[in-house]
Formats: sequence, structure tokens, C-alpha cells
Amino acid sequence: MQTKTYFPPSELIINEDGSVFHLHVRPEQLADKVILVGDPGRVNLVASHFDTKECDIQSREFHTITGTYQGKRITVVSTGIGCDNIDIVLNELDALANIDFGTREEKDSLRQLELVRIGTCGGLQPYTPAGTFVCSEISIGFDGLLNFYEGRNAVSDLPLERALLNHLGWTGNLCSPTPYAVHANHELVERIARNDMVRGITVACGGFFGPQGRRLRIPLADPRQNEKIESFEYKGQHITNYEMESSAIAGLSLLLGHKATTVCMVIANRVKQEANTGYKNQIDDLIRVVLERI
Repeated sequence: MQTKTYFPPSELIINEDGSVFHLHVRPEQLADKVILVGDPGRVNLVASHFDTKECDIQSREFHTITGTYQGKRITVVSTGIGCDNIDIVLNELDALANIDFGTREEKDSLRQLELVRIGTCGGLQPYTPAGTFVCSEISIGFDGLLNFYEGRNAVSDLPLERALLNHLGWTGNLCSPTPYAVHANHELVERIARNDMVRGITVACGGFFGPQGRRLRIPLADPRQNEKIESFEYKGQHITNYEMESSAIAGLSLLLGHKATTVCMVIANRVKQEANTGYKNQIDDLIRVVLERI
């Protein structure tokens, strides 16, 4: 008989009320369908469409509401900004689903979660102006997070990674990041994107300014980075947008056995150098679409 792995208190921190350390959510409060948003305030916007609400939990930048929408039980969680926060949220959501908090051992029967990130992004192509809905079929991480996990190569598109490294001129450059490229769950992409969203490759960056080619007072290491990214093509696909979370969501979900994709509304087009700061009313349209299709 195979011995189950025991997760000690230093590795899986459980609060006194039986909730997981950062999210403060208990296992029974997690639905199988999960919507991820960056802004804690956006959790209330998503949940405003719910028919019922069973819990409302706030801890740091993590805000969680579980309820029902047209008979579907859904949890919406805010992650804050960046792949480092996604590492916390994805691992704690999986722990809630698949580790017995009483025995601290992996459950015999594992739950598969469906995770959809709803966010905002910067468009990188002429056909992704402000207001465009983009579904990330592939996410490329410039953040390095997945490189810390065993199985990274097994879930990554290695030929795509090599092609991009060569195109950017990063091969052999120790000062450049080591990107990883992960495909979103195909069935979930088909269900969420259908035929009315742009599909493409998304780059998730480890920052908002320099990593996305924005220069304020510090010069960029490669002033042509965005130009190179915009011109990259792989098997007929182009890099459509920048954001900061999709790669970690796609990669960790694949490693943990969950289904995930990211959909974003473009609020700035880097090619046209335009931005829409009044996007908050329009994001509700994307929320409604995801709620209908998740």
C-alpha cells in the first residue's frame, strides 16, 4: 500500500478556524467553478450578478465570495497583481480542493477546478484596439515562476520557447528571463471564447513598466523589445497582448490537473499608443459573458 504524503504545518499553514493561510477560505466554501480577478473591488462586481451568496471573506488583497449564478455554484477570488500572487492563490485553492485538512494528506479522489481569469491587458496588434476581448490560447511567462516546479518542461511548448528566444535575441544572455510557454485548456477556451473573442498568445510580465517596454525615468535594456514581440509569429499566431498573471495560472493549473484560461479586455493599445482609463463600465460586459459560459 502506497504511503500518502503528509504536508506538515510549515508547508501547508492552516488557520485556527480551519481556513487556508492567505485566503482564509475553508474547504467547504470553494466551488468547482472559479473566477479569478486582480482587483479586490471587482469581486463585488462579479458577485452582484449572483442569485445567492453563501460567504464573503476578505484577507489582505484576497477577497472571496462564493454563490450561485443561474444554478451554477461559483467562487470569485481576487488575486492582486502578478504571478507571485497567483502562486499563492492557485496552490491554496488546490489545497482546499485536494488536501484533507484533518489528516494533512492528499485526498483519494481529486477535484478538478475550472478557473477563468477576467482581467485587463495591453493590446500588441493593430487588430486588438481598446475594448477588444482577448482569450489567451497560449501564455508565455516572463516571470520565471514555473521554472521552480518539477514538470515544467512537460507542460510547456518548448519549440515555441526556443523560437521566441531566438527572435528576441535572448539566447545565451544571462541577463534575460527564461520564458515558459503554456497552452490553456482547449475545451475551456472553446467554451469561453466561442467565435466572438480574439484568440492568441499572451505574454505575462513580471512588472508593469520596464518588463512591458514602458520607459519613464529608467532607460530600457532593450528599447526594441516591444517591436520584436509585436513582429513574432509562430505557426500563424501572433502575440496579441501583455498582462501579468495568465502564464502562472495556465502553468500551475496544468501541473495540478485543473482546467484554466484567461480572458482580458484591452484597455491600452501599445501600437497605437492609446489608452482607455474609463474601462470599468465595459468590464462588466466581459464578466456577464464569462458567467454565462463558465
